Amino acid sequence: MTATPGQTPDQTPAPGDEAVPGFTRVYSGKVRDLYEPVDPSDATMLVVASDRVSAFDHALEPGIPGKGELLTTLSLWWFDQLRVPNHLVPDHRVDGSSRIPASVSGRSMLVKKLDMFPIECVVRGYLTGSGWKEYQATQTVCGLPLPAGLNNGDRLPEPIYTPAYKAPMGEHDENIDFEQTVELVGPDVAAELRDLSLAIFAQASHVAEGRGVILADTKFEFGADRETGVTTLADEVLTSDSSRYWDAEAWNSGTTPTERMASFDKQIVRDWLAANWEDDGVTPPPTLPSEIVERTALRYRELLERLTGDAA
Repeated sequence: MTATPGQTPDQTPAPGDEAVPGFTRVYSGKVRDLYEPVDPSDATMLVVASDRVSAFDHALEPGIPGKGELLTTLSLWWFDQLRVPNHLVPDHRVDGSSRIPASVSGRSMLVKKLDMFPIECVVRGYLTGSGWKEYQATQTVCGLPLPAGLNNGDRLPEPIYTPAYKAPMGEHDENIDFEQTVELVGPDVAAELRDLSLAIFAQASHVAEGRGVILADTKFEFGADRETGVTTLADEVLTSDSSRYWDAEAWNSGTTPTERMASFDKQIVRDWLAANWEDDGVTPPPTLPSEIVERTALRYRELLERLTGDAA
């Protein structure tokens, strides 16, 4: 796993940055940090999930307590469920033989370095969010035509693949069509990314539904294995930050969009921020109230317990 092409590794300590014995930080995102081993012959990386939270492309304060560990635990669980090559190395787990330093145990994954594709592979199974806004205006989502008469939160006739280009750091990702992914990675890889994304989404949706949870949409990232060239699932997978999850019972019985789409992610944060702040490009986002932080943490934890059957 590497920084996305076009992004410059960040060597400047970030707020809350931490020293990790045996590793050097090479990149900090809004939520996760990447570390390389001090030993240059070691072809692994350490992905550390923080408690930071972001919304509308802004980092917010304070973080969500325990979020990094909850997200990492959920990613590892999903990697175990999915039957596709992934970037984990055999000793990624936190146990007596793990190479993960104790200072970041529980919220880190030891992974292989990959040549990452600059594509966010987004799959949508339900109409919501920005897709709903576009549908109201044009009856399309990311340019793909949909049937008339759909409502906010409705299940789509079939899941759709709506990729995005991972822009250089500091710029916004950009929705693109399939033809543009072909221009970026070639026809064979573009088709493989689409087909893998749809297949993983179908498998994950089936697993979630068996636990009373709806997977509304998600995004995947892939890279090429540097030794074999095999397209490999990377980064976080199917977490509350990369996916929308809803309670199936609420979706079936609810009479309003708010009731139907009771989510297990940071939608609580998004809703509060949208109601209390206007992004004018100048005014920084306000501090999150403790009540919003606590409610969000509880929803993250509830999702993990619902899916895995284990209390974190």
